[in-house]
Amino acid sequence: MEKTEEMKEKQVAQMPSQRRIAPNLEVKLAAIAISLNVRLRSSDMPPAMQDHALRYSRSLVDAIPDATRPNPSHIARALKKEFDSVYGPAWHCVAGTSFGSFVTHSPGGFVYFSIDSLYILLFKTEVKLVTEPRA
Repeated sequence: MEKTEEMKEKQVAQMPSQRRIAPNLEVKLAAIAISLNVRLRSSDMPPAMQDHALRYSRSLVDAIPDATRPNPSHIARALKKEFDSVYGPAWHCVAGTSFGSFVTHSPGGFVYFSIDSLYILLFKTEVKLVTEPRA
């Protein structure tokens, strides 16, 4: 039984996506999420970028008139464009009330959260220039 626990601890320690956040930053991020009425589901992203994603998404949802439901495609497009312009290209965003996903992301480039009944998945992939072989 002890060996199993030790193996699990070693596996978690070896996983690059399982970065440890300083406790004070984690508490600050949790407080921000609570104040914005956002539920952080999963993340592999620096706290400042998570903060940006949560605040920007909340502002997009709040900009929609109360009588209108948020358009997930518009929110996804706006969030993707914001992150492409601030943090470089190759960001992808999925937003909606029901979707499944299985994605590969660049280290430090993944966040999944919800605002009310809207779920948002934002992730970055690596862009490599494709060159034609010389003849």
